Amino acid sequence: MPNPFAPELLIEARGPIRIVTLNRPEALNAANETLHDALIAVWRHLADDPEVRAVVLTGAGQAFSAGGDFEHFVELWEDRPARRKDIDGARRLLNEMVDFPLPVVAAVNGAAVGLGCNLAVCSDIVLIAESAFISDPHVSVGLTAADGGAPTWPLLMGMLRAKEYLLTSERIPADKAVELGLASRVVPDRELLDQAIALAEKLAKQPPQAVQSTKRALNMHIKRAVAGVLEYALAEEFASFDTPEHQELVRKFLARSKAREAERQAS
Repeated sequence: MPNPFAPELLIEARGPIRIVTLNRPEALNAANETLHDALIAVWRHLADDPEVRAVVLTGAGQAFSAGGDFEHFVELWEDRPARRKDIDGARRLLNEMVDFPLPVVAAVNGAAVGLGCNLAVCSDIVLIAESAFISDPHVSVGLTAADGGAPTWPLLMGMLRAKEYLLTSERIPADKAVELGLASRVVPDRELLDQAIALAEKLAKQPPQAVQSTKRALNMHIKRAVAGVLEYALAEEFASFDTPEHQELVRKFLARSKAREAERQAS
């Protein structure tokens, strides 16, 4: 099938496997509006392809995904319809991934932050490179942790640990992510994609009805855990964009980024 999501989202066919790659390496695969829309739509696109049996999800360059685009955050302060679209998109993305019938192997090749973290933990098996880390920094930038952390982390790692890492926004290195239950196993950086593809190929050889119905049964636990929590958290995240704390934190982040870029160009 042709790929309607290029160049932001690449799809490579390898027999019954599809390798889906977030492709904004210059921005560490942070999600702009185009990439976010593609990430929502790609799951039904793949499910409609009768030849697909498993998916590998990864990022181009040095990061899996650095999360949201801070410049876009500024746009959302005044453009409330666009903010509503983004919040609705976050809901749709989580639901599309949970409802996607085929097994997804995340190959976390670098930083998986915010949206990137949520993409990883909503996959079915998560291989994480030794140099990679996971973080949900919503709270540290003045936003409610909504679409991934608050609904799913307590189910994966337990409530007390989820509270610690979500409220502090602390980075979680690869080995700790496995210990906590956010990743399946740590893989040497150079072997990550090969091991993810090999695992996807193994899944693709399993009886498809058994694989898909078992995944659906397992994800019923997630759907029940998410119900209610997601709606509340997303409503609060929508309101978070109006708080002076969030706006000041974003301004400081952008100022630091511009200063670093100016120094780089001057050197």
